[in-house]
Amino acid sequence: RGPGICLPGSREVVMTILVTGGAGFIGSHICQGLLERGERVVSIDNFNNYYNPQYKRENIAEVAVGHEKHFSSLAGDLLDRTFLDQVFTSYAPESVIHLAALAGVRPSIKDPIAYSEVNINGTLNLLETMQQHKVPRLIFASSSSVYGNNQVPFSEQDPVDRPISPYAATKKAGELLCYTYHHLYQLSIACLRFFTVYGPRQRPDLAIYKFMKLISEHERIPFYGDGSTQRDYTFIDDLKNGVLSAVDWIRREPPSYEIFNLGGSSTISLSQLVATIEETLGIKAQLQRLPAQSGDVERTYADISKAQRLLGYNRQTPFSEGIKSFVAWFRERGR
Repeated sequence: RGPGICLPGSREVVMTILVTGGAGFIGSHICQGLLERGERVVSIDNFNNYYNPQYKRENIAEVAVGHEKHFSSLAGDLLDRTFLDQVFTSYAPESVIHLAALAGVRPSIKDPIAYSEVNINGTLNLLETMQQHKVPRLIFASSSSVYGNNQVPFSEQDPVDRPISPYAATKKAGELLCYTYHHLYQLSIACLRFFTVYGPRQRPDLAIYKFMKLISEHERIPFYGDGSTQRDYTFIDDLKNGVLSAVDWIRREPPSYEIFNLGGSSTISLSQLVATIEETLGIKAQLQRLPAQSGDVERTYADISKAQRLLGYNRQTPFSEGIKSFVAWFRERGR
């Protein structure tokens, strides 16, 4: 099924996809990808001050260029049920991509109440509004954090009952709520577990952006532990393609509930990350060595065989090429 249906003698009816958190790093790329293939998109974002909201405004401005007819950006909060009801009434979305959340492992340890309120109650508000408005399809952005310190590679079949941060616990709770609404109301839902996404428009609080900025300014970077922790990095274009494939999957399949890993299916250590940035920038990093952080997992590594089989997902961008792309964007932005 394409973005719209055209009946004989009638105007085209364009279907609308609602993207929560659509002004953020990942959300803006998803909105752009949807628009480029002819979808109508409504983004909602609360533009909070977790980091400078000007970054989000710039993201939205970029996304809107050339797509003004089929793109709407709204400011509002998932905790506001009246706002949600108005959005669903006005725009009648046929699918929802739910990216909005408080992100970050370490901040969630400092303020677990806020994370529970936004990530759990916000998701519940959205699901309840969807069922009331008979919207049958949802993509839910989960996280590799739910795996904790499981053995790698992480498979969707692994038990995830031992999260080691409040953030991870809220993402697991979101998956459970999604299953409940699938069971009760036959919603078709794909829960996508993201693995350390990076690339142009990345949030300034994330490691690659932070390291890039500090190294380029010849300042010390915070270096936690001995550098052996490893992450499965996913370039934003690869993730975007995976999300778009999941949109096609929930449209194509009968009401289903599935979990998919979207990762790079390889690992890069913290030491390797710093070395790659040094080489790309041509500047030697100065390290501020700090103890390992509680809540940080030792290693992430995605088994993507299920996403390959059902979504046609594959990693296309080698890490070194992704970092070059990020550096080019970083230098162009002048930050």
